[in-house]
Amino acid sequence: MWKKYKPYIISSAIALAVGGLSALLTKGNMDLAKDTVMPPLSPPAFLFPIVWSILYILMGIASAIVYLRRTALPNEARCALTVYAASLIFNFFWSIIFFNLRAFLASFIWLIILWVLIILCIKKFYPFSKTASCLMVPYLLWVSFAGYLNLMIYILNR
Repeated sequence: MWKKYKPYIISSAIALAVGGLSALLTKGNMDLAKDTVMPPLSPPAFLFPIVWSILYILMGIASAIVYLRRTALPNEARCALTVYAASLIFNFFWSIIFFNLRAFLASFIWLIILWVLIILCIKKFYPFSKTASCLMVPYLLWVSFAGYLNLMIYILNR
C-alpha cells in the first residue's frame, strides 16, 4: 500500500514543506491588518493556512501524477516538473517579499511571474494527465485572488 501512495505523499510533503518554511520565515510579519489598509473582499487571516494547505496537497498530487507518467515523455516531464519547481520557488519567496519586506509593488510583479509559471505548469501537465492539469487550477485561481489583494494593498497603502 505504501508503494502505491508514496509518490503522492512525498510530493505533497515537499509542497507543504515549502509553504511551511515560508510561513515560518514570515510568521512574525503576517498580521498586516494592524498597520495596513486592507482591500474589500479580504478574507479572515485564519483562512489562508487552510486554503494553502489544501492547495499544496493538490499541487503535490498533480506533480506526482506527472512524475509517475514521466517514462512516456521523459524530456517533457522533466520540463513540466522544472516549471512546477520554479513555481514553488516563486511561491516561497513571494511571502518573504510581501510580508517581511513589505515591498508590495515588487511582490505584485513577483506574483505575476508566479501566475505565468502556474499557467505554464497547467499547460505542461496536460499531456500527462488532464486531472493533473485541473488540480493546478485552484492554485491559479487563488494566486489570481492573491494578486488582487496584493495590488489593492499596494494602491491603498502608497
